[in-house]
Amino acid sequence: MEMRIRRDTSTAITPPLPQAGGYVVVVVIGLIFAFAMVFVTKILKKATGEDNAKTEMFITANRSVGRGLTAPAVISSWLWSTAMLGSTLVGYAYCVSGPFWFAAGCSPMIVFFSLLGISCKLKIPEAHTLLEIVRIRYGTVAHLVFMFLCLVNNLFAVANMLLGASAAITALTGMHVIAATFLLPIGVVVYTFVGGIKATFLTDYIHTFTILIILCFFTAEAFTVPEISSIGNLYDLVTVASSRTPITGNHHGTYMTMTSSSGIFFGIIHVTTNFGLVIMDTGFFVKAFAASPRAVVPGYVIGGIAYFAIPWALGTLMSSVAWGLQDQPIWPTYPRVVSAQEVSSGLVLPYAAIAIAGKGGAIAVLLITFMAVTSTLSAQIIAVSSIISFDIYRCYVNKNATDRDVIRWSHYGVIIFAIIAAGLSTMLYYVGVDLGWTLYMLGVVTCPGIFPTVFTILWKQQSKPAAIVAPLLGMATGISVWLGSASALYGTVTISTTGQLLPCMYGCLASTFSPLPYSVIITLFKPQNFDWNDFLTEKLAFGETSPASSVLEETMNTEQEPTSRSDPRWLPYMRRWTIIAAIWSAATFLGHFALWPLPMYAAKYTFSKTFYSAWLVISIIWLWGTLFVAGFYPIIDGRKQIFSIISALQRGSKSPATPETPRAKEMYRDPVLPQTVRLHQSRFHFQKK
Repeated sequence: MEMRIRRDTSTAITPPLPQAGGYVVVVVIGLIFAFAMVFVTKILKKATGEDNAKTEMFITANRSVGRGLTAPAVISSWLWSTAMLGSTLVGYAYCVSGPFWFAAGCSPMIVFFSLLGISCKLKIPEAHTLLEIVRIRYGTVAHLVFMFLCLVNNLFAVANMLLGASAAITALTGMHVIAATFLLPIGVVVYTFVGGIKATFLTDYIHTFTILIILCFFTAEAFTVPEISSIGNLYDLVTVASSRTPITGNHHGTYMTMTSSSGIFFGIIHVTTNFGLVIMDTGFFVKAFAASPRAVVPGYVIGGIAYFAIPWALGTLMSSVAWGLQDQPIWPTYPRVVSAQEVSSGLVLPYAAIAIAGKGGAIAVLLITFMAVTSTLSAQIIAVSSIISFDIYRCYVNKNATDRDVIRWSHYGVIIFAIIAAGLSTMLYYVGVDLGWTLYMLGVVTCPGIFPTVFTILWKQQSKPAAIVAPLLGMATGISVWLGSASALYGTVTISTTGQLLPCMYGCLASTFSPLPYSVIITLFKPQNFDWNDFLTEKLAFGETSPASSVLEETMNTEQEPTSRSDPRWLPYMRRWTIIAAIWSAATFLGHFALWPLPMYAAKYTFSKTFYSAWLVISIIWLWGTLFVAGFYPIIDGRKQIFSIISALQRGSKSPATPETPRAKEMYRDPVLPQTVRLHQSRFHFQKK
């Protein structure tokens, strides 16, 4: 099914919710969440001494966030509004293979990031952004090149989110799409401005928990509709519908098969695009730096595997509902079919929700869209804010910047990026771009930095010229292949032709893999042989970290794990986590992208009713398991800290574990940021190894 881009407002449905409802959710509820997070931030400051007026706390939460908050934060980082809207879109367009490939294009790279995160913790523990690592290793020119790549990545990622979210909100409420685009970031700016990365982690948790409750509600509500009533009846409805309207490129034109040429093409696009979106997203690095050393690998591995169920279960169920009910009177567009523009704008999910739950379904989609876009937008804003404050202001404007100077520019960055991102989304909308277009072409501009970035962290041989030239050549190659393919296949280069599947797939592959030979070949002329200890020669952190949260974690750590680089167990401990991350990364990629789907594709198997029922039931059970991981595990994991904070508030004083107290000074061991005197000790350990 081709995704043609066209503006056809005559096919839009009458919004099921009043326009005022859109403004209430986007503005009022957004500000309520914002002020609630401001209140929580002040409580934490009173009870634990966490001060977001300090740069280390604002940007990295003093590198002490535990496993309980890291896992849902990782899920939230990938729980874009486009993940829910887009997985249902590709399910409707390509059959059951679409949601699976959507999930397989997200989960492996989240798990892989655990390897990059723990490697950064080991090699450069004081870093705040990826770009600081690049600057120290390669210098100013490379720093500027990667800054461009990261900012492009963040801008297009946010534009992709806002385009999908604003289109859905407009369809549900009649709210003007540009009003939604500019108003969505307001609440995010408020709580991120005040609370920094810790507020991002907390809102990630609340939003993700709420979204998963609503998604689990959909999995139950769908089968209460008389027209569906059971998985077996849903299978029959979808089979009949796809027999009347065969899907081009699918085996026998059926919905019930993984053998879909368009589906696997989308899978290739999605996996390459998302490797770029994760690795070049400074937000993932910021969250990895904010996590404590023992939380990085478990948080990213558990979060990545749990996330898989969201697009898989939701996309499969709701696209099946759309196929099964689109000829029924309860379908919102009945008696006409859903237009290509509506599909490409991501409206299949809202329509399916309205069909099974009426106005309640519309409200539910409105809430999850709002929460998803604001939560992920917060992570993007704090990431770009860190680039503006640390990599632009501190490096090139004021090298002697104080803590107060950097935090002020971090605040400026929050506001600046929100305005620019909303402006870019508006421009893209008016030139005729929607969710389908950005979903396909995103990898062309986000993927060129994948291999140079991975080599920067994991391969000491990559040379400075390779790091500078390879991603730029890769981007030029990808854009050339993308536009050239559109011209060769469709005879012209337009918004419509450049948004088609094959040009985007060829462009993504070129952008992703061409920098690999570029980097290797250029490096062969003069390898760098970088000494990892050189990362420790520059002081990046502002003074001591003193969060009560990390102190509480230390005093309650029954595992007696090493928490300082001065501990002789530190290097073996961190290297063990590195090996675990590498094993999980390989296993997840092979399982989700190769061993599971490819044999099914090659077998040309058509799902029977029993197999489809098992497929859907397993995905729904997995989704409910994700609800536990993201919703209840953080409470279980952080119960002691929660009780300690409550006790401190009841006493009307700071927690006894606050670093100002003598006991805290005695017990506190900085889990990540080494003292200046420890730099020499850490160098000794590296050299000894």
